Formats: sequence, C-alpha cells, structure tokens
Amino acid sequence: MVNVGIVGASGYTGGELLRLLLSRQDISVTLATSRKHNGEYVFRVHPNLKSITTLKFSNPSIDNIAKSCDYVFLAVPHGSAVNLVPKLLEVGLKVIDLSADFRLKDPKDYEKWYKFKHPFPDLLEKAVYGLPELHFDEIRKASLVANPGCTSTATILSLAPLVKNNLIDAERIIVDVKIGSSGVGGSPSIFSHHPERTYVVRPYQVASHRHTAEVEQELKRISNKNVKIGMTPHAVDIVRGILSTSYGFTNEKIQLSQIWHAYREAYNGRKFIRLVKDVQGLEKLPDPKYVVGSNFCDIGFELDERFGRIIAFSAIDNLMKGASGQAVQNLNIMLGLDETTGLLIPSLHPV
Repeated sequence: MVNVGIVGASGYTGGELLRLLLSRQDISVTLATSRKHNGEYVFRVHPNLKSITTLKFSNPSIDNIAKSCDYVFLAVPHGSAVNLVPKLLEVGLKVIDLSADFRLKDPKDYEKWYKFKHPFPDLLEKAVYGLPELHFDEIRKASLVANPGCTSTATILSLAPLVKNNLIDAERIIVDVKIGSSGVGGSPSIFSHHPERTYVVRPYQVASHRHTAEVEQELKRISNKNVKIGMTPHAVDIVRGILSTSYGFTNEKIQLSQIWHAYREAYNGRKFIRLVKDVQGLEKLPDPKYVVGSNFCDIGFELDERFGRIIAFSAIDNLMKGASGQAVQNLNIMLGLDETTGLLIPSLHPV
C-alpha cells in the first residue's frame, strides 16, 4: 500500500485527485490539507465524495506529511510550491507538483513569464516535465515531477509530431485555445462571477499567456530547433474542457499520408492519445464534449493545401489530462505500474 498526500486538496484539482485516488485498492490517501477548511470533512467541500470518504482536511505541516506519506501531490497556486518542494525532497518524499513552479528549465523564463526570480535553479534541472507521452522513462526515475499546464498539454501533444517531422515552419505557429471556467481554479473573481462568465467567448492574455513558455520549451527539445508560438486563449461558456487549434505553415507540398504517419509513429501504443479524424459519427474532429471526465487527449488535423497550412486540433478535460488525471498517470509511472491504472474511465456522455 502506497501512502499519498494532497497539499491544497480543497480546490478543483485537489478534488479530482481525491476522486481518482480514493477508489484505488493500492493507494491510501493519508492526508488532505487545507488551511481554510482545517478540521472540516472533505465531502463538505467536495460533495461528490460524500459516502466515499470520512477524511478531514488538516493544516499543511512538513512533519505530518513526512510521517504519513510516501508520495505528495502539490495542488497549490503558482508561487506557493517553490518553497515547499525542497523541504519535501529533503525528508525523502517524492513529489508531483501541479503548479508551474518547476516546469521551466531556464530560471530566466520565470522572471519573464512569472515575474519572480526562481530561488532553486538547481532543482529546475532535476525536475522532470510530466508529459508521459514525451518523458516516460525520465518520469519513471524521477523524485520531482512538474505536472504540465492544461493549455500546454493540449497544444504540445497536437504539435509535437508536426514539428519533429519538419512538416511545418517551427518559427511561425499560431495557437488558438478555448478553455472552460474550471481552468481558472476555485477562487472566485468578477471574471468567474456567473452573470459575467456565462455566454462569453472572451479573449484574455492575448499575446502573453504563460503556457507559451512550456510549449516552446518542449517543442524545441523534441525538434532541436528554434520554436516560436503565438498563443491566444479564450474563455468560453463550458465548465470543463480545452480545445487547442493550432495553425502550422508548410514550406513545401505535404501529403495527407505524411501527417497520418507522423501522428501514428509518435503515439503508437500511447493509450491516452486518440486520433480523431472521421467522416461519420458525432465527433468528426476533436471536441472537448467527448473527453469530459476522462484522461484521453483527442487529436485531429486537416490539411489546407490551398493556403499551405496544417490545422491541428487537440481536446482534453483540463482537470483530467490537463491536471489531476495526468498527475495520477505520472504517479503510476513512478510506481512502476501500468500508466492507465485507475484511469481508463470513459468520458461522460451526454454532458
């Protein structure tokens, strides 16, 4: 039995981690922390877990975490994990961090994208970027896994085969992302207030989205090329889900068969990648509606020969493959288990 703790368990990603782990026979969730809800039953904050657990929230304490856990998930805001991680590693725990605090390899990128000087640049090099489809073997040996962002997960997975196979111009990629309201977390603001959030298709951070750094970093690594991404996200009127639509421009005439080959070669045997390009059925190209509640990433594409571009689509549930589901996938890999353990859950339909 593996003892697992969740620091910051009262938010949406913490709730999803609890939902996924509490039903496991090989995992014991020994600790769920929340300063705000200290001493309260978990199901009072996550009502879907009523009759599933009698666990109570506790205050985060390094001593308590060290005594009761083997692995720790950090589901805390950006900037909050950076000082916790070294202490947890020091007492011998293995950490999966869902924040952005250890995703980027270059310390200067934190000054550029997150506006702070990273205090532990040595740990940035040791942290493994937790995208299993690209870093499986590294994750297996890791003590610190930096779980990717939701927008970057969807975008990287759709673009990696195209960039790796030189099918598009790596320095001229446009990315348009539509994301549901749960992507901003559980802390309310005027932007998440129901009268303001409903019925929107609202652009935000149109030329400076932080996940751009992750996408460029990983695509550079896989292609050994300079990569430039222009990303614009939009808040849309759904609760869960991301659709990433990327436009890559070709330098020569490309055949549809080349694109098929690139994706099939890249994701052969990858159980959470589904290629969706059909002429029949409801889902002819990826749609977030058909991945809600699951850890699948649906990827599709179209070739626009007239304009010389490839359009790549990727749909995920931002709380699953974009956060907690992928974090559990990483835990499975670190434990030497089949990565699908506890995660082969069909999406909800209809939703």
